[in-house]
Amino acid sequence: MKIIFRTILFVFLMGFITPIAYSEIFDPDKLKDEVLEEKSQEIMKKLRCLVCQNQSIVDSDAGHAKDLRNIVRQRVKAGDNEGQILDYMTSRYGDWVLLQPPFMAATALLWLSPIILLAFGVFIILRHQKKLKKISAPQNLSQDEQDQLKKILDQKNNLEEE
Repeated sequence: MKIIFRTILFVFLMGFITPIAYSEIFDPDKLKDEVLEEKSQEIMKKLRCLVCQNQSIVDSDAGHAKDLRNIVRQRVKAGDNEGQILDYMTSRYGDWVLLQPPFMAATALLWLSPIILLAFGVFIILRHQKKLKKISAPQNLSQDEQDQLKKILDQKNNLEEE
């Protein structure tokens, strides 16, 4: 029984491991020169897949990502440096192709939105806390209110005595 369980577990785990190993080892488009391939991999990690949107082209299986990987490899092989390749890609696809777009007027809201949202959240919390303090703070009763309260309590005591 243990052997059957171990065999099933082994086959199950191999189903997860094989695609990962296959994607690393059997990439037919890899450059033969390991230094150039490593350089192209670093550049590819900075480029967004235009189909998958928030994945780098290294992590994407989309056909368009494969085309972009091939372009990067061709340009690395031709001797272009990282800046030239990124400039080429942004001239063709715009700043959106970069996983970390540059800070400029057009992308300022993108970069500053987390800070703005955090400040807005802190403002809302502080305002809410201020309201709670006003509500929960004990207030002194005016003389008329004290007289009314005493009258109500006296009435209640009279009803309880009867």
